[in-house]
Amino acid sequence: MKTQFIKGIENYKAAGEQAAVATIGTFDGIHLGHHTILEQVQQEAKRYSLTPVLITFHPHPRVVLTPDHAPLLLTTLEEKEQFIPDYFQGKVLVLTFDETLRNMDAEVFVKTVLVDKVGVKKLIVGYDHAIGKNRKGDTKELQRLGQKYGFEVAVVGPVIFEEKPISSSRIREAMLIGDFDEAVELLGHHYAIYGKVVRGMGLGKKLGFPTANVDYNERKLLPPDGIYACWAKVGEENLNGMMFIGKNYFRPDAGKSVETNLFEFDRVIYDEAVFVYPTQFVRENRKFSSTDELKAQMKRDKELVLNIIKKEKENVGRERAQSSNCCG
Repeated sequence: MKTQFIKGIENYKAAGEQAAVATIGTFDGIHLGHHTILEQVQQEAKRYSLTPVLITFHPHPRVVLTPDHAPLLLTTLEEKEQFIPDYFQGKVLVLTFDETLRNMDAEVFVKTVLVDKVGVKKLIVGYDHAIGKNRKGDTKELQRLGQKYGFEVAVVGPVIFEEKPISSSRIREAMLIGDFDEAVELLGHHYAIYGKVVRGMGLGKKLGFPTANVDYNERKLLPPDGIYACWAKVGEENLNGMMFIGKNYFRPDAGKSVETNLFEFDRVIYDEAVFVYPTQFVRENRKFSSTDELKAQMKRDKELVLNIIKKEKENVGRERAQSSNCCG
């Protein structure tokens, strides 16, 4: 089964046509804890010949609930569409989180959405999950409602890493304090930055390092400022490169930018959507006294990044060889 994204409850077919094993949540990050839940949903759906369904929200509920304190996103909706199929094959129902949903009682949500629309026969949720107005639909309430409306509720415990549960908030904290490596380890996949390529100031091209400037979502949590080894997905192409995140000191009024120099690539891609994946931090952003000084540093940066890419390829080749020797 391929992953199918359905935006809006009005576009979901009647429950009578397809009973389901479902999960529900914001799934910001699609991290290792989420992977465990999604795997169980698919296993149970296969076991009982039911449809696996992931129910999520857009925008993030806290944008509506606490707009002044809403967290920046680990994964935008477009990035979820890119990542979720790697870990979940089934229906993904994206509900618009608005004032109506905010004020909906947990039981009304269960009856009208989960039972009447989705046809849930089993609901699998995380240990700290809650739905409905004022989050009154916690796991105990969901189990009570499950008994009332005829579906089973399974609660998945936390995935522990270094004695603490993995969570979206923990990953955000790691990112904010500059521990990008830990954030990626907790995610269990590369960190994506999605956006269309827009025109920049053209300085990179003048220096011999043309960059694709990514118009990222304003609610996206960016990794710490600096230079990174990266790879990018442009159409069907996967390309290596190096990227810059931060303020360009030659144009400080322009705000924070995400710029990627793609190696062995010279096609014009303005207005094309790209996914950029920083993989390894190289150095901090800093101010240069001249463009010549910046150009010299960019040459050194590229050499470092090329060595990183070479080592990564060697490691992949070594792992494949070991796997072949082990299992052949």
